[in-house]
Amino acid sequence: MNMTKHCILAAVALTAMSGTAHAAISLVDVEPGSAVYEGPVPIYDFDVNTPPTTDGVVKTGSSANGAQPLGSTGNYYSVGPSTNSPGEVDLSGFAGPIGQISFIWGSVDTYNTLSFLDSMGGVLASFTGSDIISSDFGNQVLPGSNPVVFFGFTGSDAPNVAGMRLSSTQEAFEIDNIAVEAAVPEPGTWLMLLLGFGIVGAMMRRGRKGPQEVRVRYAF
Repeated sequence: MNMTKHCILAAVALTAMSGTAHAAISLVDVEPGSAVYEGPVPIYDFDVNTPPTTDGVVKTGSSANGAQPLGSTGNYYSVGPSTNSPGEVDLSGFAGPIGQISFIWGSVDTYNTLSFLDSMGGVLASFTGSDIISSDFGNQVLPGSNPVVFFGFTGSDAPNVAGMRLSSTQEAFEIDNIAVEAAVPEPGTWLMLLLGFGIVGAMMRRGRKGPQEVRVRYAF
């Protein structure tokens, strides 16, 4: 039984090491926006479904504290000095580890900062507007300045992502149509799991056989 426990612990440790070694949060793609939204189906559109938020404002239309992102047809989320920047979007209600998040980033500005948070509010990774585009900052009508951005999560970061923090030192940082996809286990993780269960199964079968009979013959 002790040997079986050791095998289980070893398999779990190997799996954890495999995930941690490849942990990363990265900007996967930036696609130009469009007047008619063409990105992934959102789970949070701030109309029918709105995630829990802290500070910032859910609004519609354009005003001094936010411009409607290109492709957004209803409510959107805006953060700036007049709406208690930074604001946070809670994603902990999504069932299972997150593999990818996408959303419309409206009129990208250099003073916009996006941070991904863990369940304790710790920052896992941050990106600024300069990481998203290189020109035409703040333009409210150009597709390239209102892109659909895609962020990917691998390894141990996938189950740790629990929210986003939006910061903006000027008016404003606007997002809409948040789409979330579940994480797919990496090949290394599957391999470690299969190896661990195989070892445990072999040890259990061996244990069921019981002690082997030993016969001794004496020569006279």
